[in-house]
Amino acid sequence: MSDPTGSAEPAPFTAADFETRLRRAAEAAREAGLTGLLLTPGPDLLYLSGYAPVAITERITMLVVPVDGEPTMIVPKLERPDAEESPGSAVFALADWTDGSDPYEATARLLGPGRYALSDSAWAMHLLGLQAHLPDTTYGSMTAEIPMLRAIKDDDELARLAAAGAAADAAYGEILGVRFAGRTETEVGLDLADLLRRFGHSQVDFTVVGSGPNGANPHHEMGDRVIEHGDMVVLDFGGLKHGYGSDTTRTVHVGEPTDEEREVHEIVQRAQQAGFESVRVGVACQEVDRAARAVITDAGYGEQFIHRVGHGIGLTTHEPPYMVEGEQLPMRPGMCFSIEPGIYLPGRFGVRIEDIVTVTADGARRFNVTPREMAIVE
Repeated sequence: MSDPTGSAEPAPFTAADFETRLRRAAEAAREAGLTGLLLTPGPDLLYLSGYAPVAITERITMLVVPVDGEPTMIVPKLERPDAEESPGSAVFALADWTDGSDPYEATARLLGPGRYALSDSAWAMHLLGLQAHLPDTTYGSMTAEIPMLRAIKDDDELARLAAAGAAADAAYGEILGVRFAGRTETEVGLDLADLLRRFGHSQVDFTVVGSGPNGANPHHEMGDRVIEHGDMVVLDFGGLKHGYGSDTTRTVHVGEPTDEEREVHEIVQRAQQAGFESVRVGVACQEVDRAARAVITDAGYGEQFIHRVGHGIGLTTHEPPYMVEGEQLPMRPGMCFSIEPGIYLPGRFGVRIEDIVTVTADGARRFNVTPREMAIVE
């Protein structure tokens, strides 16, 4: 079936793509003073090998990327055939272990003494098993040691993110035509999920439908509350298309808003624009948060903006870099992240506006282009 948004199915990543990524990852590890990287099932392993085990179980699977030498992935013997078919298998060695043997002893043989960065999603039991066999080896989290590993997207990744953003935009355009009043948040949320799938998403990660007072909870998702005439409704939704994430938020109103509701929405809209205009190569990520937050604080709602202004996006919908006070990482072309300020008035309503953007040589480009003005729905 053709994609209703008109985006073509992208070509799969090749062994050459993974070879480039592995080489870049090893160099990043060297620059960070590490001995190597340890990648377990999840986005890091998928990014560097193209391999995603059918089931993530207690059996250890790990790609060892030393700063010197050949990368090797160790897998349970029963899963080796699947690993051999992964698109990156031509550019790293494979080792296996069998049930009844000590998987940590087998994995430890691939590691030398030193310090390694370990995938944030690694199981504690695997880390403890390695520590028992390598007591003098130390470990840090991937995000803490090399947060930029997946942060800079290449042209193929940018195209996937653009397609995911266009699909989310198309879903928003359609949802404006459904009836809100008299229906539950869950019913509207299911409509949103169906629309995301219709427009090419293989996975729906979340559908926030926060009506009236529920909109003051940023992570409300959806519930049994019946949406009423006069409600402000926060719509925040996203998932994966072509393996890469979408995430957008718009706040709509059922019927005509009050002057206060309109004013709060306009403040958030100005804050979102200020955050977008602050994006510049070489500027610290925290400046995006500062720019958006200043608008809301100056308007008297600083205490009602209760979260960071953004997060990175790629193979997952939340990943580095984070647009938050204290994040000194400089923005670089190809970084992709959300800009999503909000104001939340407990017991009353909330407003949030979110776009995914990418850093360009001369500023930023939005992947979400639907109107940011308040839409009126029925």
